[in-house]
Amino acid sequence: MTANPVIATVNRGGTTESQHRGAYVVTDASGKVVRAAGDVARPVFPRSAIKSFQCVPLIESGAADHFGITDQEIALCCASHDGDAMHVKVAAAILAKAGLGEALYECGPQWPDNLHAHHALVREGQVPRSIHNNCSGKHAGMLALARHLGVPTEGYSSPEHPVQRRVVKTLEEYCDVDISKAPAGIDGCSLPTWALPLKNLALGFARLAAPNSKAGHRIIAAVRANPEMIEGTNGFDTLVMRAVPRLFLKYGAEAVNGGAIPHAGLGFALKVDDGGKRAAQVAVAGLLASLDVWTAEEKSLLQGFATITLKNRRDTAVGAVEAVL
Repeated sequence: MTANPVIATVNRGGTTESQHRGAYVVTDASGKVVRAAGDVARPVFPRSAIKSFQCVPLIESGAADHFGITDQEIALCCASHDGDAMHVKVAAAILAKAGLGEALYECGPQWPDNLHAHHALVREGQVPRSIHNNCSGKHAGMLALARHLGVPTEGYSSPEHPVQRRVVKTLEEYCDVDISKAPAGIDGCSLPTWALPLKNLALGFARLAAPNSKAGHRIIAAVRANPEMIEGTNGFDTLVMRAVPRLFLKYGAEAVNGGAIPHAGLGFALKVDDGGKRAAQVAVAGLLASLDVWTAEEKSLLQGFATITLKNRRDTAVGAVEAVL
């Protein structure tokens, strides 16, 4: 198997200290490849990068309208949030609207990644709950969907549950894949996850942003209007979408990035082989900046995210993580 190309490097003292290999692809809604490098046909687990697809059934079923789910709440259903108080509040609101409670969560407890929220729990002598899990918004949406469908809420994380079967149908339709033939696993939040080729993931995002995808348009608009729901106030996805609002971007564990450029009719997907998150961040920013679909200002802003300055404990700049395209 041919090695994927280097798409990010770590530099120190004018010398390359580390290299990160990976693959990426940009396609339109017909599947036409606009740009690609590396093995984009090899299946990879997209992990949380596909939360927008997992949210589609909530909207298409009518559950979101039935329960009065707001754009802010839809954004949280697509989020890998950091457990801030605002995220917990919104997740609780989704559950309350569906007449459900935290005890039904099947994602497991997690200490908030947000340090203020983490320290607050410690000061108060509390332990983390499932609602602090960075996937609690997605799980709240799935529980609401189960309630709307009139199916058991218990076991909603099982691959055979009606909620997950609807997710499978969504992925198959948008990404043009046969999930029954895809490698399957269990995600960090206990939901099923399936490995998809990067080119199919990019195709799915392009279709999500296509004019005929009403659910996709609603999801993308909700996320764009509430970027702080996606990854917290200072998360990479939040900061990039706040800087370039015409972009839709979602990170997944083990260095997968996916998203859409709706005004250009494009979807994209990227994976860093070694799972390095910071490498994936600069690489996807560099990839996006290289596309001729932005204004000069947008391109400049994206280029700014394609480098992460490394500082030591005395706050001295000592190197950088940089995209290589």
